[in-house]
Parts: sequence; structure tokens; C-alpha cells
Amino acid sequence: MKRITALMLALVMCLGTLTACGGSKTPDASAGTSAGTSVKQGTDTTAKGAVYYLNFKPEQDEQWQDLAAKYTKETGVPVTVITAADGTYESTLTSEMAKSEAPTLFQVNGPVGLANWKNYCYDLSKSDVYGQLTSDDFALKGDNGEVYGIAYVIETYGLIVNTKLLKEAGYTTADITNFDSLKSVAEDITARKGELGFSAFTSAGMDASSDWRFKTHLANLPIYYEYKERGISQTDAIEGTYLDNYKNVWDLYINNATCEPSLLSSKTGDDAQAEFCTSEAVFYQNGTWAWDENMESGVGADNLDMLPIYIGVKGEENQGLCTGSENYWCVNKNASKEDIQATLDFMNWAVTSDEGTTALADDMGFVCPFKDAKEPSNPLVTIANKYMEKGLTPVSWNFSSIPSENWKNGVGSALTEYAQGTASWDNVVKAFVDGWATEYKAAAKS
Repeated sequence: MKRITALMLALVMCLGTLTACGGSKTPDASAGTSAGTSVKQGTDTTAKGAVYYLNFKPEQDEQWQDLAAKYTKETGVPVTVITAADGTYESTLTSEMAKSEAPTLFQVNGPVGLANWKNYCYDLSKSDVYGQLTSDDFALKGDNGEVYGIAYVIETYGLIVNTKLLKEAGYTTADITNFDSLKSVAEDITARKGELGFSAFTSAGMDASSDWRFKTHLANLPIYYEYKERGISQTDAIEGTYLDNYKNVWDLYINNATCEPSLLSSKTGDDAQAEFCTSEAVFYQNGTWAWDENMESGVGADNLDMLPIYIGVKGEENQGLCTGSENYWCVNKNASKEDIQATLDFMNWAVTSDEGTTALADDMGFVCPFKDAKEPSNPLVTIANKYMEKGLTPVSWNFSSIPSENWKNGVGSALTEYAQGTASWDNVVKAFVDGWATEYKAAAKS
């Protein structure tokens, strides 16, 4: 738990000041930000009502279904969990919120993502689950102190490494401390691919189940370094200062992988996971959530490590992994009084009960910012904690300031076209810089 506490304290310093969110049973742009229904905060075992959770994370669908079933068996309160497909959460949420039986519990990915729902969030400031947070920095707040969102998982991503394969290639992770050394190792593995029997990187798939790793998570690196240089946490006009670095790491990924760049549009997240788990590649860009039984049986915890995503910026030898959250729970204030109470009770049970905390930690592998949270057995989390203990600077999740999903899709399409050789890198720059300004203006008008 000391390691988790260290992680929490470090994150307090890098998450920055956050704002608000929202949700609605029947979307109404004129709705106020205050709670639509007054309910008793805290557990009420006599309360009627039901819970409908619209889950963001497909990789944890089965675990949420199991946890919901346990709660229903224990309390008699119906809990329905519906999981949106990869890359479709915002559109699914919009569709579901327009229905008569709308989600009572949903999530948003940060301040910008919350803008569409700010007027629909229930104020959680007096709720038991809010009281369980280890720090206020994990809450999305309104101008008057309302709590509209609560982060329920803190995650970390970088380059997951099969150290057994890396050793067979003649290296260790200690040999890789920046972009130049990563490039040297990756290109050497590619040059000896036939002899070694494996590639440097898994496929950088650009279908909807995988492209978020590059149009969002990899894109976070040039955004992070630009924000750091400019001393800002968001902007309506990104300058693209580090897009040459973005190009360099993207070129490294696609030219030293398990497949030709022209095939990336058809490659999936499952393909990349399978390639790593069957020892076809040394490096796999993903996060702590990627640990599962396939990785355990295929690679083994003893053969895993993680590296920061180096992009060739001065001083990156002191860079840590990318750590933060885009997972904030929000309660639909337009749900019935009974459903709101049932939802609050379910949330609090999930983060305080033995069944809930065990499921979050062991079954889902989550690092949770709650007082009763358990340390997960996930070895990737253990590795991530070691970076904190070394004092390396974590890369904050600044992609929550990205103006829209449409911006991500534009960058993703441009990356795919560049990889296929049907467009130049200039298209990526245009999608990144011009697309950012266009989407911010569109959001301001809406």
C-alpha cells in the first residue's frame, strides 16, 4: 500500500486543476448544474431502485458483469452493465441518454470530455463514495465546489517489454534510456529478424480497437512536452512543436514491426496482444490494463518490464511512464430519486466492500484512488510503482484536453494514410494543428 500511496501523491502533483461533467436521462441543454433530485447520501438498504452502468472499458466487461451480479445477489438491487465498443463511448452515451431508461452511472474522460455533459451531472459532494477519495485532485469540480465526477482508476502506459526476447537479442532494458538507444536496439533486432525469429514491435494496428494507442496515447507525448515548455495545461491552438518527434517514433514503430506498414489499417488490438503474448515481438505499446491470463501464460510475469515512450526530447532520460486517468464516474441527476440512491450505494459498495475492492484490484487490475483500495496483483502495476520510487518524472495524461473525438479520428486517418504511403506527413501535421483549432472553434460555438 505504501507504493500505491506514493503513486497517489505523485499524481496529485501532475493531474492539475480539474473542472466539471454531466449526464441526463432525457438530454436537455437548458438543464441546470445543480442536482435535479434531493436524495439521502449514504447507504440505505431499504431504498428501491436500479442501477444502469454504461461501462467505458471493454477489456473489463466480464469483470463488471460478475461484480454487478454479486451485488444484486447480496442486495436484491438490479444492476445492469452495458459496455460500449472501443472508440464508440461518446456516441453510445449520447444515444443511451436519449432513451427513457438512461444510464444512471456513466463516465467521462476529463475536463474537455465532460463539457458535453456538465449540465447533467449529479453533485456528489455529500456522497459516501466521494468521501472515500484519497485526494480532491481525483474529483472533477464545478465553479461552486460541486463534485461532478470521481476518478475510479489510475492507470499507466508505456512500452511493455518481453525481457526474455530482449536478452536473446543481446540487450537489457538498462541499455535503453532515450530515443536514440531505443532506435538502435529496435533497428538491430529488425536487421537480425530472420536469425532471431521475432520482431522489435507488435503491429501498430489502426482499426478502432487499436488506433487509440497512437492517435491518443502516443499523441499525448508531443502534447505533454509542448504544454510543459509553454507552461500550460490546455490550449485552443496547439503549435505542434514536437511533431517531428512524433513522426520519428511513429516511423520507428511501423518500420520495425511484425507486419508491413501498408497492412496496419486491418490490424487489431487483439492482433498486437497476441503477437506479444506469443513472443513474436519485444515491444508492445500499452498499459497496466493489458495484463491478463494470455500474457501471464505466454510471457510470464518474470519476463516483463516497461519502458517510457521516448521520442527524442532533451532530458528524457529522467522521464517516467505515462500516468493518469480518463475514467471519471458521473451520476445521472435526472434519474429517479430511487435510482440515484441505488447508484450511490452501488458505487460506495464497489470501493469499500471486500468483494468490490478485490474485484477492482485483482480481477480488473486497477490502481484505485480510494481509502480502502487494495494493491492489485498485476505485475505491470508493480513495475509502474518502481518508476515512482526511482523519482523519475511521470508523463501526465494531457490528452484529456484534446478538443474532440473528431480530432482524434482525423489524426488517426492521417497516420494510417502516411503509413500506407498514400499521403505525406504534412497531412498528419495539418490534422494535428489545424484540426485542433477547428475543433476548438466548433466546440465553442456549440
